[in-house]
Amino acid sequence: MTQASNKVDWCLEKAKKELQQGKKHRGLVKREPDMEEARNHITKAEHNLSAITYFDKGGFSDWSMSVAFYSIYHCFLAIAAKFGYESRNQECTIALIKSLKETNQIDLDNRFIRVLENYDEKDIQNVIGKREFYTYGTTLSVEDKEEIKKSIQLCKDCILQTRKILFQ
Repeated sequence: MTQASNKVDWCLEKAKKELQQGKKHRGLVKREPDMEEARNHITKAEHNLSAITYFDKGGFSDWSMSVAFYSIYHCFLAIAAKFGYESRNQECTIALIKSLKETNQIDLDNRFIRVLENYDEKDIQNVIGKREFYTYGTTLSVEDKEEIKKSIQLCKDCILQTRKILFQ
C-alpha cells in the first residue's frame, strides 16, 4: 500500500470511530457516489474563481489567495463526491485524491495536488503559503498582480480537469 492509501484507510477509520462516539466526523466516510454533490462543489469552485477577481477589483486582493485555495479544494471535494466519499479534513481529501490518481482512477495534474499539499512557512509561492500569509498576516493587498493572474489560471486549469473527471 502507498502512503496515500494508508492515509485514506486511517481517515476512514478515524471518521468511523468519531461517528460511533456520536461526534461529527473529521475524516472520510464512504458512501454512494453523488453527482449532484459533485456538481455543487464544482459550482462552488467556479464561484470562488470569480471571487478572486472580485476581491482584487474591490481592494481586498489579500482575500483572493484564500479563495484560490478553496477553489481548488472544492474541485477535490467534487471528485471525492463522484467516487462516493465525504470528507471533512483537508489532509484526508488530499490523500484521497492522491490515492485515486495512484490507482489510475483519475487523471489530474500533480501540480494541483502539490499546491495544496506542500507547505513551507518560508515559501509563500504555493497556494497554502499564499493563503496563510495573506489570511493570517497583516498584508492588505497582493502587490504583484501577476500572482493573482497565476492563481486565476491555476484555478481555471484545475476546474477544467475536474470537469473532465466528473463528466467524461
